[in-house]
Amino acid sequence: MASSAELDSYYELIMQLVDEAGQLIVSRNSQRKTVELKSSDIDFGEEDSSDGKKAVLTNAPTWIIDPVDGTMNFVHSFPHSAISVALLVNKITEIGIIFNPVLGQKFTARRGQGAFYNGQQIKVSEKKSLANALLFTEFGTSRDEEKTKVVLENITKLVKLAHGFRSLGAAALNICMVALGGADCYYEYGVHAWDYAGK
Repeated sequence: MASSAELDSYYELIMQLVDEAGQLIVSRNSQRKTVELKSSDIDFGEEDSSDGKKAVLTNAPTWIIDPVDGTMNFVHSFPHSAISVALLVNKITEIGIIFNPVLGQKFTARRGQGAFYNGQQIKVSEKKSLANALLFTEFGTSRDEEKTKVVLENITKLVKLAHGFRSLGAAALNICMVALGGADCYYEYGVHAWDYAGK
């Protein structure tokens, strides 16, 4: 179990590292990029673990990091990419940081201390009806015909019920929009731990 002082130290260090990583993204966001494709034209090489094995979450302190959530956005210089970082201790999130450096959007949270957007405390909306709700979703990276059909069927059903739909192309930022109260709901099929690490 990490002490409060240790968590404070970790938080300060990771904030510094996130800022430094953000500078790299900003400096390269509008540059032409070369990508390495894996299984399809839209799979840029998502993460598992550094040695290629399936990662298993234990009670040990664990950093979950996505250095560029919204990879497709980054490749196309669309300004909605984020660095997503979380520290879990005993499988409980203690620290969460999501930073979109291009737009200067930094979302932070510490267990029991609330969530913040650029230093200002935030909270979810109080909307309870889909008719008044702004929903966020994503299509995901799979282009499997059957999966795509299900995704489109779900959107078709929900679009009739919701006030509106949006998609930023980065799971972490979509979740942050719900935390901020700018969106009321976010759903997506097939997200991974690193996609919502900073939640």
